[in-house]
Amino acid sequence: MDVELDVIKVNNTWVIMTLPPNKIIIGCRWIFKIQYNSDGFIDRYKARLVAKDHNQLEGLHFLDTFSLVAKLTTVRLLLAIASSQCWSLKQLNVSNAFLQNELHEDVYTKVSHGLKPSSPNQVCKLQHSLYDLKKAGRQ
Repeated sequence: MDVELDVIKVNNTWVIMTLPPNKIIIGCRWIFKIQYNSDGFIDRYKARLVAKDHNQLEGLHFLDTFSLVAKLTTVRLLLAIASSQCWSLKQLNVSNAFLQNELHEDVYTKVSHGLKPSSPNQVCKLQHSLYDLKKAGRQ
């Protein structure tokens, strides 16, 4: 959790503020997962802060959810071309990719466990996406 909160803090994912009138907040929760390596031994423990998507309202928290993805046949074609041309391939993994996206709508979440708000009625105004926001993939 500390690593995830540090990434959120470095990215300025949210600003803690008082909830404006007539605004709806969505919840958030922690998801914990154990990642295993190929030998079956524990590689690392992961914690992700995710938005509760059942509280998100279309038109208020998101407009479009569609995101462009590559079809598997396109990926296979590119790999076949690279193989036939003896091109070298490299893989890139962007850590915390969803947390890099800027939000254009006002989305407010409850203050998550692990943070200490200065008053009990404060919320987090998201400036960047959280996991499971319906618009995160589109951003």
